[in-house]
Amino acid sequence: MKGIEGGITAAAGYRTGAVHSGIRGNQAKKDLAIIVSDVPCQAAAVYTSNIVKAAPLHITKQHLADGQAQAIVINSGNANACAPRGEENAKREAMAAARLLGLKPEAVLVASTGVIGQELPIEVIESAAGQIVLGTDSADTARAIMTTDTKIKQVAVEFELDGKTVHLGGIAKGSGMIHPNMGTMLCFVTTDAAISHEALQAALSKTVKTTFNRISVDGDTSTNDMCIVLANGLAGNREITGTDPVFDQALETVMRELAVMIASDGEGASRLIVSTVVNARDEQQAETLAMSVASSSLFKAAIFGSDANWGRVLCAMGYSGAEFDPEKVDVTFHSEAGSITVARDGRGLPFDEDLAKQILSRDQVQVIMNLHEGSASVTCWGCDLTYDYVKINGDYRS
Repeated sequence: MKGIEGGITAAAGYRTGAVHSGIRGNQAKKDLAIIVSDVPCQAAAVYTSNIVKAAPLHITKQHLADGQAQAIVINSGNANACAPRGEENAKREAMAAARLLGLKPEAVLVASTGVIGQELPIEVIESAAGQIVLGTDSADTARAIMTTDTKIKQVAVEFELDGKTVHLGGIAKGSGMIHPNMGTMLCFVTTDAAISHEALQAALSKTVKTTFNRISVDGDTSTNDMCIVLANGLAGNREITGTDPVFDQALETVMRELAVMIASDGEGASRLIVSTVVNARDEQQAETLAMSVASSSLFKAAIFGSDANWGRVLCAMGYSGAEFDPEKVDVTFHSEAGSITVARDGRGLPFDEDLAKQILSRDQVQVIMNLHEGSASVTCWGCDLTYDYVKINGDYRS
């Protein structure tokens, strides 16, 4: 398997395009995008665990009832959540894309992201959808789906199945309201692999647990989170009908890279936090502890200040709900500037504060918690908590 360029158009038979519709008023940013396959696809999706779900999720679920789709229409700037005529407008958005593409509306999935509670200005979407020019510029679509993101997020890989060259690529958006199950994030993955709907859904559901459900920016889970995978079979491999390790690895590689990009681009963030638990009893124990530390507001603030406050690590582990022996835990900080162990057997060690500050001042900082209880290890990802996070969310609607 190797990384390639192309994002969602790296696989055979996919086109995409984006346009400025005016959803955001006078802002000139492109805010409406379409992804389409030349042929019908097997499709799979996972959705937010938030009880309050945006209208596009309900419509997408309806359109995916048969496990097939051919296109996705996405808008940014308005979440179409808790808003008047939400489902009606989501259906009209699908119809607008369908008219451009010559498809039935049921073949089009719908995703939205942006401000909650405001009615979707569907007329501007209907007017602009017909202006979208389809091509292979995945980056343009990745930009169009951004809200408070500062960087586009796209990845693609190439691999072999049954002697056939297969491609899988994706784009994502997410910066705030990021927390497991899922968390505000959208992800769209395309592949030319031949795979049944059942196998695709199983692979996606499994992979989400070890990628997007292991990141946290601020502890909030959005109403609009969605991850969709389209598979059009144009690579010509023998159809996958069960678990396929090669396909699963490709999907996990793409989704993990996108997940880490989201964590790294957290609202106002200056550092990526890599929270790793090693030598745990089992994966569940390790994941619970690693995620608790990555999600801790106090620890995130300490990382922003380059403060090696290991007590906040043990504190977050202690309220995680996972059972462990705190008197066996070692805590180490690591970055490209070096490594420093600050606690052993649950007790603090004398350490060089200047070196610790250098280590914690890098763009990517890892905290390693050694439980000395087994052989399982898990990594979760987060980001620091900065002044800018409050500024961004203090006037998000403006």
